[in-house]
Amino acid sequence: MTTEDRYALLESWLASVLPGTGFGLAPASSDASFRRYFRLTLAREAHGARTLIAMDAPPPMEDCRPFVHVAALLADAGVHAPRVLAQDLGRGFLLLTDLGTTTYLDALDRGRPQGGPGGKAPDRADALYLDAIDALVRWQAASREGELPPYDEALLRRELDLFPDWYLARHLGLEVDAAMRETLERTFALVLANNLVQPRVYVHRDYHSRNLMVSDPNPGVLDFQDAVHGPITYDLVSLLRDAYVAWDEERQIDWAVRYWERARKARLPVDADFGTFWRDVEWMGVQRQLKVLGIFARLSHRDGKDGYLADMPRVMAYLRGACRRYSAFDPLARMLDAIEGRTPAAGYTF
Repeated sequence: MTTEDRYALLESWLASVLPGTGFGLAPASSDASFRRYFRLTLAREAHGARTLIAMDAPPPMEDCRPFVHVAALLADAGVHAPRVLAQDLGRGFLLLTDLGTTTYLDALDRGRPQGGPGGKAPDRADALYLDAIDALVRWQAASREGELPPYDEALLRRELDLFPDWYLARHLGLEVDAAMRETLERTFALVLANNLVQPRVYVHRDYHSRNLMVSDPNPGVLDFQDAVHGPITYDLVSLLRDAYVAWDEERQIDWAVRYWERARKARLPVDADFGTFWRDVEWMGVQRQLKVLGIFARLSHRDGKDGYLADMPRVMAYLRGACRRYSAFDPLARMLDAIEGRTPAAGYTF
């Protein structure tokens, strides 16, 4: 079925679930999958709103059922997510409440001084990120076994394998030789050993500035259909070491402390020692950064979505930062230096 056929089918379905309500339909956003989103502007108010969102998730490439399930879990946890107003799971259509048009990233960009130095509106960021931390604690505190797929060793490992397969081999055009494989295998084993002993909670998997909306209540949370049950530090890493906006280490640690204090108050199973907790955050970050570099390469070379390439240096900077700080990652740092023809960077390790 063509894109135009899907659009016509969606229009017909929306007319059937909104009888007697005229509407205009315009693209709202797209993501890294086959899903498309459209904003309905209603001729008269329906479901208590003047705008709604329609999601087109064409089977068999996409399955709406996880979205519906996780949306309910988020609502039960007191987290602001789109409500599902109507659904046709067989054809891959959902009608949702609209959380607005301003992402965290939009809000931060708009707050940056025009013509001034770089930086991302730090004063507004504090308020936005503390709201995001509070929502994250509520989400994690609602965790129950058996509700979400496990973020287990097999899945974590498949994500790590994206780095040699797509970033090194496909994006850089390198032959991943035996020495590189050995370095990667040792690094992966260290990272997975840390990740898998962390306490397990609900994990959004992409809890960052493009998926958090400025809304009331704040934040609104999007793109949650791939949620799993896994390491407690994962979503905090996604928030603090975002592929799309960079914060200095001092600010990252400050926000991490705020999270850690709130998590302890909510009796979440974070380590009683903040230094140990922060180490777990950084090691979880290595897994995510290797994965994201592979995903961005795949999005470019397989799916023709080249816009993500511009964000690769930011992700690589996070990865290199962890390599400088932990001697266990020295072999990976040397491999990256050799690939990029760099002189090994000095840093502090422990």
